[in-house]
Amino acid sequence: MSLKGKTAVITGSTSGIGLGIAHALAAAGADIVVNSFSDTEADHATARGIAERHGVAVRYIQADMSNTDACRALIEKAGACDILVNNAGIQFVAPIEEFPAEKWNQIIAINLSSAFHTTAAALPVMRKAGWGRVVNVASAHGLTASPYKVAYVAAKHGVVGMTKVTALETAKEDITCNAICPGYVLTPLVEAQIPDTAKKYGMTEEEAKEKVILERQPSKQFATVEQIGGTAVFLCSDAAAQITGTTISVDGGWTAL
Repeated sequence: MSLKGKTAVITGSTSGIGLGIAHALAAAGADIVVNSFSDTEADHATARGIAERHGVAVRYIQADMSNTDACRALIEKAGACDILVNNAGIQFVAPIEEFPAEKWNQIIAINLSSAFHTTAAALPVMRKAGWGRVVNVASAHGLTASPYKVAYVAAKHGVVGMTKVTALETAKEDITCNAICPGYVLTPLVEAQIPDTAKKYGMTEEEAKEKVILERQPSKQFATVEQIGGTAVFLCSDAAAQITGTTISVDGGWTAL
């Protein structure tokens, strides 16, 4: 399906999964709004790179996803929002009794509340246009749990719940809302952790990937940002017009266990 004439706003999209989704939607013809919390030349260069590669209009808009007003202003500044991809997220690991309150608040704000605020701002725009797609990037941790990730797991479970509510409230319109639930994805951040993990456990890098990082991923293979991007494009296609309020796991079998 061509997404030509559609505008996609993707939060947290200057690297990793968000950037992969931006490239995939741009390759399908959508104009793109790239976002991050910073406002550097590198951010704007990323937007230019997507535009040059795919021949679509791409803008960079800075917005701090921990700030309510900034989340809603992002949609206003975008001007159009046919496709909203809520991807921004951070992580912190600690036992519950040691988990800093400020980290809890920050993760809930960025990983969960930001998606609420952008969705609330985008739905009237989609209704006016008569078409819309909301794609929430949740996680395998939106469907299951791991120790020491209390805020992340709570936030991603919340994203899955919000996905269902959004779908029900838009069910009679040409608007859908779904959540992609990735397992471990080979992003630059994850890739950089492999040598340190191998050193920590006295393993080869291949052993560290299979036995430590991918311990819970039965395929023992990372998902790729291209696969996540392709899933997002599918959810925006006509073939997915009756898919709404659900989760699509891209996790190598993690949540089948």
